[in-house]
Amino acid sequence: MEENKKQSFIARFFGWIWRNKWWVVVLVIVLGGLCWWLCPKIGSDKKDFIVMDIVNGDIVHTVTATGEIQPVNTVNVGSQVSGTIEDIFVDYNSKVKKGDVLLKIEPSVLQSTVDESKAQLESAKSQLKYYENEYRRNTSLYKDGFISRAEMEQSQTNYEQAEQSVKKAQYTYERAVTNLGYATITSPVDGTVISRKVDKGQTVAASFQTPDLFEIAEDLSKMQIETAVSEADIGMIKEGVPVNFTVDAYPNQKFQGHIRQIRLSPTNVSNVVVYTVVIDVDNSDLKLMPGMTAFVNVVVAEAQDIKKVQNSGLLIRSYKNLSENISNDISPKTHLAILRDGKLVFVPYKKGITTPTETQIISSEIQPNDKLIVGFVGQSTQNKSTIRARP
Repeated sequence: MEENKKQSFIARFFGWIWRNKWWVVVLVIVLGGLCWWLCPKIGSDKKDFIVMDIVNGDIVHTVTATGEIQPVNTVNVGSQVSGTIEDIFVDYNSKVKKGDVLLKIEPSVLQSTVDESKAQLESAKSQLKYYENEYRRNTSLYKDGFISRAEMEQSQTNYEQAEQSVKKAQYTYERAVTNLGYATITSPVDGTVISRKVDKGQTVAASFQTPDLFEIAEDLSKMQIETAVSEADIGMIKEGVPVNFTVDAYPNQKFQGHIRQIRLSPTNVSNVVVYTVVIDVDNSDLKLMPGMTAFVNVVVAEAQDIKKVQNSGLLIRSYKNLSENISNDISPKTHLAILRDGKLVFVPYKKGITTPTETQIISSEIQPNDKLIVGFVGQSTQNKSTIRARP
């Protein structure tokens, strides 16, 4: 009887399992996964490290900036007199020599001023001659006692004032002649006209400010780039250092230059302090044009055939979670955590050249198959460092 009850219980148990077979399968899988996850960690402190390769190669640290290409010396040609433009003799891209006539202003008003001042000069000379004769006559009469001393002195005063009037009229005449000469605008230098700002028939007004008529580049075979470098990078920039740059007009060609000047005057751009760096450029082939944007790369440091790692591999802040038996003088600033033949070892090192993505590792104890440890499996996210980009 008891044996029949036992067989009945077993039959009901297996029947229940068969009816709920899918739930039983899921439960077995969950329990098996928990055992696989927990069993290796019970009674063992062994960690599965996350590693990064230490590679051999070259490293180059560059400072990048942008600037505008301009002629080394540019002269703005203006007018010192007012008037209507009578004729223009040059246009954009015209080659000019020093003294070449660029423009003429209609001279009738200026010529009338010259004629008027000349007439005033002749009148002043006539008065001077009259007062001179009067002064000589009165001097003789005064010596003979025919006139008073006051009359003689008055004639002397009139004569001296007439002399000053002649000088004043002479200066006025010379100024009028000079202004008439200014009606003909000539080139002050040899160069190329890169800008013409007026047209024939236009009125030029030079009352308070000299109007610009032309812009002449003295030598287009020598250009310069004025670029802004932030205060974080300016310490690595030196005068005479060669630079490479590209322009959008020739994307597949690199141009050469060298740093001529680092200006000490700072400029605040969007709360960032920048300094102007002037770069000289040889433009003998005349490919570069004024106003082009140059994308400049300045090589400040480089090394070949060195050991280097990604910067993200050096973000670990403490080795306490990697090993319990660690000396107090071992820290991420002085030692690297290396996985060598499956074992954790600490190797002293120094940082070399650092770029935005890579860092040179200087150490004589690193072996060819060493891996850099950057963490371990199961590490808490609170212990991970965050990467902060330098502004």
